[in-house]
Amino acid sequence: MLGSTFSTRGTDPAADAGGQGRRTDDVDVSGRPLHPCVPDLDRFFRPDSLAVVGASDAEGRPNTGITRQLVTWAERVGARLHPVNPGRASVFGLPCHASVADLPEPVDLAVLLVADPLPVLEQLGAKARFAVVFASGFAETGEAGAAAQERLGRAVAGSGLRLLGPNTNLNAFQAFREDLPGPAIALITQSGHQGRPVYALQELGIRLSHWAPTGNEADLETADFLSYFAGRTEVGAIAIYAEGLKDGRSFTLAADRAARNKVPVVMVKVGRTETGTRAAATHTGKLTGSDTVADAAFRQFGVIRVDGLDELQDTAALLARARPPLAEGVAVYSISGGTGAHFADLATAAGLPLPTLPEAKQAELHQWIPEYLNVSNPVDSGGHPVGDWRGRKIIDAILADPAVGVLVCPITGPFPPMSDRLARDLAEAAEATDKLVCVIWGSPVGTEEAYRITLLGSSRVATFRTFGNCVSAVRAWLDHHRFTAGYRSPFDDAPRTPSSSARKARALLHPGRRLSEHAAKQLLRAYGIRVPREQLVTSAAGAVRAAAQVGYPVVMKASADRLAHKTELGLVRIGLTSASQVRDAYRELADIARYESLELDGVLVCQMVERGVEMVVGISQDPLFGPTVTAGLGGVLVEVLRDTAVRVPPFDAGTARDMLRELRGSRLLDGVRGAPPADTDALVDVILRVQRMALELGDGLSELDINPLMVLPRGQGACALDALAVCRQENTHD
Repeated sequence: MLGSTFSTRGTDPAADAGGQGRRTDDVDVSGRPLHPCVPDLDRFFRPDSLAVVGASDAEGRPNTGITRQLVTWAERVGARLHPVNPGRASVFGLPCHASVADLPEPVDLAVLLVADPLPVLEQLGAKARFAVVFASGFAETGEAGAAAQERLGRAVAGSGLRLLGPNTNLNAFQAFREDLPGPAIALITQSGHQGRPVYALQELGIRLSHWAPTGNEADLETADFLSYFAGRTEVGAIAIYAEGLKDGRSFTLAADRAARNKVPVVMVKVGRTETGTRAAATHTGKLTGSDTVADAAFRQFGVIRVDGLDELQDTAALLARARPPLAEGVAVYSISGGTGAHFADLATAAGLPLPTLPEAKQAELHQWIPEYLNVSNPVDSGGHPVGDWRGRKIIDAILADPAVGVLVCPITGPFPPMSDRLARDLAEAAEATDKLVCVIWGSPVGTEEAYRITLLGSSRVATFRTFGNCVSAVRAWLDHHRFTAGYRSPFDDAPRTPSSSARKARALLHPGRRLSEHAAKQLLRAYGIRVPREQLVTSAAGAVRAAAQVGYPVVMKASADRLAHKTELGLVRIGLTSASQVRDAYRELADIARYESLELDGVLVCQMVERGVEMVVGISQDPLFGPTVTAGLGGVLVEVLRDTAVRVPPFDAGTARDMLRELRGSRLLDGVRGAPPADTDALVDVILRVQRMALELGDGLSELDINPLMVLPRGQGACALDALAVCRQENTHD
């Protein structure tokens, strides 16, 4: 366990205005909201009154156990419970009502334990603030179920009634321990069973404040609970298990609210593979969307993605309870050189910094550790010093080093009585420092007193069972604090009014059509993106005149609105230096086009741009997150290399530079094998201009590829040598 000191949080006045809803008057240039919807869920989690529709106390009935749980929970939170069942006069000694119309008062919460919840929802109207639909058989079952689920959503839309479910459970109404100190974990799961490991952390002394089982999300969704929890002062971290997201923008707005308030969000998101995506669809009926885009959006807004439920619980527990780092250096201390080397290997591979301890510090440690043992980091005590007074001296000395912010002690197995003394020294040292002390207790038994009593009983030690979970949790902790320290919300500076470029560009869009290269480049010009000098010609003589005006050498390319891959068809000629070459090239291109039955709008005669670094920048549409921007290594091998990074607008120049740093081939931009450094400032500028295009033309532009974007040497800019643009079937812009 870790200490009970609450971390300092920022505030989010815009998102918190009134504590309710979204500021509907503030949208970006695409018409999408710039502030999250923050529902007031206080009366959902702590109602004054609730109704249980379908309540029963008959032995052997499935609803009886659920009703009993709700009766117990209502007593615990001090809520008045009203059973509803036309076939019973009373349930568990409480007067039972024939229908929701007979309820003696409006209720904060209605739990529907009926197979067909639609009629009840239609009757509830102003009788309830929240409803929970337990029944399954909706979107997770196919088209008919999805249609039934849509009817549930329509039944509550605009009524003031908010719906949790369907296909959910009653995890929100579990018993939570109230005797545990410190910041808590708030839990959101689409599958109730997947939250059990996090819920069980209470048995290890980690506080849990809420559990939201969202199910199919016909109305209330993950983003609603994320927004709500991000404003709760008792919440130290939010843990999420999601099989899909209902809406990408609502999720990023909620994650942005958490980032502003410095609340860590740790998430398992299903859908990394096609198999996982199919399973999610059959379970909750969610659209998982592109995992690459989701992953990028998570990184943009500081959401920490983990793969396993064990990682979810360990990482969330550490982030909820640990104080901010005083330094980023990690020191490894063990009784075995092999153990220390093993952990150091894993930590270094994960990017954790393991600073070499200064010579003076090493000399200090050798007062208690034999000279032949390595103490540079990892620190190997050899075993015996941990069994007496020297053990605490060693720990304190390591923690005193200003470069060390984290001490990790892997104990691969118990070796009493020395391991008992080591555990006690670590716990006591953790109480005396503001630095993070982590212990990995590797015993498969886990019943040892040193583990169960000393380590888990400590309010300051972070205890793990595996090396891997410790490494990933510490890295996430450092990453989170580094991220939030410099975080500025991209929604604050998102464009709200269309630019003059948008008006020019819209005139070029034709619904359902693929634009020719010439037309696509006009689109780029409208947004100030540099393209080569070029002319579109329809005769060999015109090509010769154009080449003279453009200036030799020139490139010639066939141009047509349905022509995507010119190179493969032999419809490009480069390095032409004379009128005769230009004349011959025109005739060759025209002949190939006729052979391929291509209707050309002409031939482009283009300036030949000197070599630089070939990049690709583009726009695509994601079903959940909307328009996305991609940047990567370009050229004819772009589909083979697949070295790209993607982001979800809006984002700033710093995020655009992060995209470039993600690329495996990013060193090409720095200059390799004698090549000069590329003009990365110009490349970032193009990425930001393309982002503006994505925001302003997203409803009319389905796809854009600038490939290659030739990034010239530093100070010389970047030039779009080719472009492809595909318009949406219907341009819905007003």
